Amino acid sequence: MNNQIIQLIQSAIQFGTVIMFGAIGEILTEKSGNLNLGVPGIMYLGGIAGLAASFLYEFDNPDPSKLVCLLLSFLAAFLAAALGGLLYSFLTITLRANQNVTGLTLTIFGGGVANFFGGTLNTMAGGVGQISVATTSSVYRANIPVLSTMGVPGRLLFSYGFMVYLAIVVAIVMAWFLNRTRRGLNLRAVGENPATADAAGINVTRYKYVATCVGAGISGLGGLYYTMDYIKGTWANDGTIESLGWLAVALVIFATWRSLNAVWGSYLFGLLFWVYLIIPGLGRRDIALFNMLPYLVTIAVLIFVSLRNKKENQPPASLGLSYFREER
Repeated sequence: MNNQIIQLIQSAIQFGTVIMFGAIGEILTEKSGNLNLGVPGIMYLGGIAGLAASFLYEFDNPDPSKLVCLLLSFLAAFLAAALGGLLYSFLTITLRANQNVTGLTLTIFGGGVANFFGGTLNTMAGGVGQISVATTSSVYRANIPVLSTMGVPGRLLFSYGFMVYLAIVVAIVMAWFLNRTRRGLNLRAVGENPATADAAGINVTRYKYVATCVGAGISGLGGLYYTMDYIKGTWANDGTIESLGWLAVALVIFATWRSLNAVWGSYLFGLLFWVYLIIPGLGRRDIALFNMLPYLVTIAVLIFVSLRNKKENQPPASLGLSYFREER
């Protein structure tokens, strides 16, 4: 197989994994009826928290433990992102603030916090580009032994870090949870009609809080993967995480709020984004046009879904609407 084709597929899978985490987390959040447009900020928080935790542990540590590096960075990223989801939940569920405005504010807040601490870490490391979390990054980028060396199949299927496979597992588990478990069905009921769910004895507030916080934590893992694997354990203050966060939001629509669709949809987005790699003679403007393809495809899918108006392809009925129990 042509090396350019292999490179394209590998780039698509790595790129897709970043937005897959963001989309899967947002799907869980939106199934509860909460529209969190703060996904880019959540991913920022996850990325910088994981990087900061591993950097502070590795800094001046001559023999850092790989297991400790992994656990510290992973837990820090998930918890920081979940705290962002908790902040969003408090404002929109308890205080009933406008969900769109709150989400956009969270994106700005997350980006500001992440870039501030990213700059601080750069200063501590001795300058921009000097951050080194080599041990932690090596754990995230480690390939599957033996299998990754088995020719073309090995390069295509097994030459990635563990988070590529973790994203697929999370998508499968979420699909099972939402469709095959009682709590998953209760969560979907909350997103469709919280008044009816409340009347049936379902704790609407608790379901919304838990789904939003856990969903934010999963989205934050996309920022962690980008930081530790995609850019090899450093910090880039170039706005890429924000653009990937918005692409994750677009993927939620493309996947029609199904986590399994987000798996192949994320890889398709990656192929569309990087397809210029196999087209010779392209200039910067041409590449920029190809980078727009995932968004254009999302718009096309949104129009198609709207025209067909099939119930199973529509967002939760109460998505973006605050629940006032007094109006039940």
